[in-house]
Amino acid sequence: MANAPKSSTRELETREFAERPKQWMPPELLPEPDKQPGFAYRWIRVYMLNSADPRNISAKYREGWEPVHVDEQPKYQLLAAREGQYKDNIEIGGLLLCKIPEELVQQRMDYEAKQTSQQAEAVDNNLMRQSDSRMPLFMERKSTVSFGNGN
Repeated sequence: MANAPKSSTRELETREFAERPKQWMPPELLPEPDKQPGFAYRWIRVYMLNSADPRNISAKYREGWEPVHVDEQPKYQLLAAREGQYKDNIEIGGLLLCKIPEELVQQRMDYEAKQTSQQAEAVDNNLMRQSDSRMPLFMERKSTVSFGNGN
């Protein structure tokens, strides 16, 4: 190798030889969209078993979700619906890519946390009432069996 030109030894030291072999991985079922600041993304069901699911998508629209137009996610040009109700929106297997402002997501999380807290407090209060002998919720009827003294 002492007589070899420098370019051939340099070829042996290229990145191709230093990289680990790539491993095959199954493709993602639903690709992750490029995030826009201030928005949360979610795949929402619009079809189930090849039948439209207007009840689900209508509820999501009322929550504030809106379909993502293919112009906002250009790498999904091939996944855009070409016809129908969701034309020029990104749909995969009956799921439609939608977005919502993050402030609405936070408001919903705060609302649900408050609801959960109130329900837990109500359960705790109910249990406290049950354990307080001055505030019985139920009349406990007990019967006892005693045996005679054998006389």
